Amino acid sequence: MTEDLRFPIGKFSFDGNVTEAQRASFIEEMAETPAWLRESVEGLSPEQIATPYRPGGWTVSQVVHHLPDSHLNGYTRFRLALTEDEPAIKPYHEDLWAELEDGRNAPLDVSIQMLEGLHSRFVLLLKSLSPQDFARQYRHPDQGLVPLDRLVAAHAWHGKHHIAQITSLRKRMGWV
Repeated sequence: MTEDLRFPIGKFSFDGNVTEAQRASFIEEMAETPAWLRESVEGLSPEQIATPYRPGGWTVSQVVHHLPDSHLNGYTRFRLALTEDEPAIKPYHEDLWAELEDGRNAPLDVSIQMLEGLHSRFVLLLKSLSPQDFARQYRHPDQGLVPLDRLVAAHAWHGKHHIAQITSLRKRMGWV
């Protein structure tokens, strides 16, 4: 069986049931994501940073810059759902964001620092919430009502997913 380069840790799945222990684990993974990201790109050359993680895929740089873009959107959705009743959110075109100049060529440390600050705030917020808060929802135009527990699980997976794209590329290319 061939490794799926697009989903090296498998696709995200969510059955709708989250225990407090699972939620705590997701939050801890989110707290660790910036450090794991920093470690995943440590020592890479400019040429390696400009390498796509798979044929036809984003470059390492685009993957790194995508994480704070995505998680900033998630953080905003989370805060909206905590302060409004089932707010409708607006999706964004992540593929087009990745093609913008800052998504292709900004120094990696700019986005890693952004993710560090963002996750510090996000985790602080998450740790302050009650189980009932995680049942709050927002309305996604394609996904319908999305409970906040799903968003936390998705962001914990999302960080590991993109970091695995980078680390699996490093392994395949012998950059470890």
